Amino acid sequence: MSRHVAIVTDSTAYLPQGTMERHGITAVPLTVVLGDRALEEGTEISTRSLAQALQKRRSVTTSRPSPQVFAEHYRKVAESGATGIVSLHLSAELSGTYDAAVVAAREAPVPVRVVDTGMIAMALGFCALAAAEAAEAGGTVDEAVMAAEKRAAGTSAYFYVDTLDYLRRGGRIGAAQALLGSALAVKPLLKLVGGRIEPLEKVRTASRAIARLEEIAADRAGSAPVDIAVHHLSAPDRAAALADRLRARVTGLVDLHVSEVGAVIGAHTGPGLLGVVVSPR
Repeated sequence: MSRHVAIVTDSTAYLPQGTMERHGITAVPLTVVLGDRALEEGTEISTRSLAQALQKRRSVTTSRPSPQVFAEHYRKVAESGATGIVSLHLSAELSGTYDAAVVAAREAPVPVRVVDTGMIAMALGFCALAAAEAAEAGGTVDEAVMAAEKRAAGTSAYFYVDTLDYLRRGGRIGAAQALLGSALAVKPLLKLVGGRIEPLEKVRTASRAIARLEEIAADRAGSAPVDIAVHHLSAPDRAAALADRLRARVTGLVDLHVSEVGAVIGAHTGPGLLGVVVSPR
C-alpha cells in the first residue's frame, strides 16, 4: 500500500460509512454505559435502544476510548502504510477523548498530530473530510491539520432539544440554565461556542423553535458554497422536512447530509433532538 498521511477521528463525527471508506478515515468508538453494560457506539448499541432507555429513565452515561484503544488503532493505521497520522476529535470541553488520544500518540509507531477541533457530530465530520482531502492531494501532516482547523473555524452548529434535562444530567449544561428552561416551559435553541454547548435562544413552542432553527441556519449559510448536515434523534420526519426546506432556500448548498446521531450524543440530548451544522467550503 502507498505511503500516506492517514486521518483518524472518533465515532461522534457520524460520517457515513461509505464516506469514511472512500477517504480512508478511521473512527475510534466511544462507549455508552447502559446500566452495568459498556457498549461501543456504532456497533453494540442502536439509537432506538438508547432512546427507549432514556424514555424509561434508565441510567445512561458515556465514556471516552482508553489510550490503549487509540494505540491499537494508530498501530493498525501505521501498518497500512501511513507515514503520519492526523487524529481529529470532538471538543475537549465535552469529552476526555482528546486527552486519551494525546497519551496514545506519544508511543505511536509514526508521528501523530492530535487536534481538539472544538466540534461535535458532522461539525467534526466536515473537519475530518477537509483533512482527508488535503492528504489525498499529497498534503503533509501540517497541511492536513491546517485544512481541518480552517474548516472548524468557519463551521457553526445549532441544536434544538425538547428538554434541557438530559444535558443537565450529563453535566453538559448548568443546572440553573436547565431549571430556567423548565420553569418557563420554553423550547431551547443551543449553539456550540468555544467547544461548549451554550443557550442561544428560548422559544415558546416546538414548531416556532424549529422554524427559528431553520432561519438561523439559512442566514448563517448565506449564498457562498456551503455544506450542511441535519441531525436528529428519534425525529426522522422533522429532520427530513427541515432538510427539504434548507435545500430550497440555501442557494450555495453543495452537499446536504441527513442522519440520526449516535448513542453518545443522543445520551446527552435526548429524543427529539434536531441539529443543523453549517460548514462553508
